[in-house]
Amino acid sequence: MTNLVILVGRIARDPETRTTQGGTGITSISVATDRPARKEGKTYKDENGYTAKDSEFHRITCFNGLGQNVAKYCTKGQLVTVEGRIHYTQWEDQSGAKRYGCEIIADKVDFLSKGRQGGNEGAPDIEED
Repeated sequence: MTNLVILVGRIARDPETRTTQGGTGITSISVATDRPARKEGKTYKDENGYTAKDSEFHRITCFNGLGQNVAKYCTKGQLVTVEGRIHYTQWEDQSGAKRYGCEIIADKVDFLSKGRQGGNEGAPDIEED
């Protein structure tokens, strides 16, 4: 059995970084992927004559060194490849209702384009050890 995710998409917002009470660095990004939209089982063109697309936004979590590099070199709009695994969570909110979440825990993030204003020139390929 395996739990492997590979996404190629654009970063939808700038990275957000935080540190846990235990000192673990966590950086979160949202990656948007597109696929052809369908009506009645067929793809169709939008008002500009292009194939219409449906977008999905994926929550990506990067830890420690990987998270530091993503925070330093990644910006909104940048094209990236993310390899990792799906992680599901369950918790109770303040009213006692069960809540569920899904995220991708990244093992590797590769830069496929430069970020805004060349802010990631010289950025290395990044992998978590």
